[in-house]
Amino acid sequence: MKLTTTAAVLFKTGKPLRLVELAVPDLQRGQVLVKVAYSGVCRSQLMEVRGGRGPDRWLPHLLGHEGSGVVVGVGPGVRKVKKGDRVVLTWIRGTGLNAPGPQYRLGKLAINAGAVTTFSTYTIVAENRCVRIPRRFPLDVAALFGCAIPTGAGIVMNQVRPPPGSTAGVFGVGGVGLGALAALRLYRCAGVLAVDQDRSKLALARRFGATRVADTRRGRVERAVRDMTGGRGLDFAIEAGGSVESIEAAFRSVRDGGGLCVFASHPPAGEKICLEPHDLIRGKRIEGSWGGGSHPDRDVPRWVQLYRSGRVPLEEMIARRFSLAEVNRALDVLEKGVPGRVLIDMSRKAR
Repeated sequence: MKLTTTAAVLFKTGKPLRLVELAVPDLQRGQVLVKVAYSGVCRSQLMEVRGGRGPDRWLPHLLGHEGSGVVVGVGPGVRKVKKGDRVVLTWIRGTGLNAPGPQYRLGKLAINAGAVTTFSTYTIVAENRCVRIPRRFPLDVAALFGCAIPTGAGIVMNQVRPPPGSTAGVFGVGGVGLGALAALRLYRCAGVLAVDQDRSKLALARRFGATRVADTRRGRVERAVRDMTGGRGLDFAIEAGGSVESIEAAFRSVRDGGGLCVFASHPPAGEKICLEPHDLIRGKRIEGSWGGGSHPDRDVPRWVQLYRSGRVPLEEMIARRFSLAEVNRALDVLEKGVPGRVLIDMSRKAR
């Protein structure tokens, strides 16, 4: 009998995802078939569904770019994983073959997919989007290694690398921001500031090591930065809030003469950030981040060991769990604001 997968498909931007049963195509060279256990739900997916990325030429298509599961089949040429392996699924390219995205069938209609999608019970992904993890490692935590941890923690560990005595700020403490805070725990910073508009997120940020928090009301952030640094400004600011205002505030917060702002978020298509040129002349720096500069095959094992050692409480990042049938509700909850990462549990029944 031909294998099918239940998938949440985007047929039109601005409309709810539709759950459909799709025929799974035969595996091509470099492709891996995975039974999905958990999928993360992040703001880049929300933006895609709501149309914040502009015109979508791939409709209709599958979604989801971070998750975990178990390999149930491999295509020709795949050497990195085998049937039965537990894996992290990530949008960040690792080693292995970079296979093209599959095309599923709904009757006569073609449903597109990229090199990795995770909003489905089974998925075909490229070999280089899989990272094997230990058999006994919890798959819910493993799903965080697909995006939130490599992006947020990767900025800290691969780009910023704060020296002892540094001051750092994290602007926006959703999944990526919490990943950054989790990594900052591993460094001997003199102070770590968490900034957000949601007080429940700020409370969680304290549990992840923030020594000071500030909401985004007028004057609160500037005062917190001034008090924590003696008016000097932060050595590092990591921005994960997803808005033009958040990026600009993070940049303003860093010190003259070498202060660095790194941003991972991307505001809706067409929006532009506005910076004061003289801030750049005085030595403030700003740069973007592509997945935290992470190399999944190197960094996922590192995070597995850090979690197992008890040094990072990653399970506390998981805020809510939904069934696949509740995927639109999960997106709504994420849009309204939730402290931590939202997961889709493929074994969960709809309530």
